[in-house]
Amino acid sequence: MPLDDREQRILAEIERQLYAEDPALVHAVKNIDRVGRFGVRLPAVGMVVGLVITIATFTLSSYVAIAGFVLLVISATALVHGLRSRAERGRERRERRWPRPFRRR
Repeated sequence: MPLDDREQRILAEIERQLYAEDPALVHAVKNIDRVGRFGVRLPAVGMVVGLVITIATFTLSSYVAIAGFVLLVISATALVHGLRSRAERGRERRERRWPRPFRRR
């Protein structure tokens, strides 16, 4: 259910007050890294375990092999996402240190 105009104005006022009173908190909340909890190591280990399970149980039990493959795919997706977010954070840090000059149009 969308907010009406009055509620949107109240929310905007609260946001402005938060920015004015505690900019450090605003900065910290913006930089929360949800993917950073797992890092890159856990998905890499998950990929190896999934691959081992898939190969080891392929001829014995197709259900376990499929579960290993699913683990492999999920771990690979998490690894790619983690690496992209890590690269993005590095790019943001570099831009904060050395901002690009303004371009003329």
